[in-house]
Amino acid sequence: MINSTLRQLFSRRWWWVTLLVLLGIAVMIWLSSWQLDRLQQRRAANEVLRRQHSAQPLSINDVDLQTTDLTAMAGRKATATGVFDFSEQVLLKVQNFRGSAGAHLVAPLRLEGRDVAILVDRGWIPEAEAEASSWSQFDETGSVTVSGVIGLTETGRGVEPPAQAQREWFRVDVEAIERQLPYELLPVYILQTPAAGPGTQGNQSLPYREEPQIDLSEGPHLSYAIQWAVFAVMLGVGYVYFVRRQNSPESEPRVDAPSPK
Repeated sequence: MINSTLRQLFSRRWWWVTLLVLLGIAVMIWLSSWQLDRLQQRRAANEVLRRQHSAQPLSINDVDLQTTDLTAMAGRKATATGVFDFSEQVLLKVQNFRGSAGAHLVAPLRLEGRDVAILVDRGWIPEAEAEASSWSQFDETGSVTVSGVIGLTETGRGVEPPAQAQREWFRVDVEAIERQLPYELLPVYILQTPAAGPGTQGNQSLPYREEPQIDLSEGPHLSYAIQWAVFAVMLGVGYVYFVRRQNSPESEPRVDAPSPK
């Protein structure tokens, strides 16, 4: 039966369709394998993020910047002590806080004992306070210690950084913001989190802060891998069934004998 089916599939009538079907099956199997690879990558990234989140807070002031890759520590809790440079503060636009429109204040924190600064996302302010003339009411003068989590620079794919200094941004693009500063920035930023205390997550006054939501889900990769594998089986089995039906005697048109006159 197998040899007969193969002869039918690669007969003069069907061979080119068979090649197209085999190509389609190969593509579907590759897509299924690709989704499984993506699943393994997602699991590995989740494990790194889980370790970073559970690690002890990192003191940015004490870390050896020559040997430590801060960009590999996304999601890790961190502290930094220094003085904010509010003359270089910028606004991160289109940010919501529990359904309310507003923006985030992002300011460089010049680290104590180091000739370098780190950007700090200080939290959310309402849209009514987003004008630059209103920012000074949220200033924290003198030496401060901020606590939060390490965030990676946010670059827009295919988007050229602005040539002129900007006070308003849509993402925390560390490298682009550094170009308009007179000093060096660390390649990451700190997303400041609420201070411990009574009230709504420790938020007693603006700017309001929230704990970042950490996504440790595996995404849809496994279901997509199964779907592509099922599609490959359905295409193969369905095509073989179709060809066999087309070549079966029952599919031949009936020719009725002429009736006698």
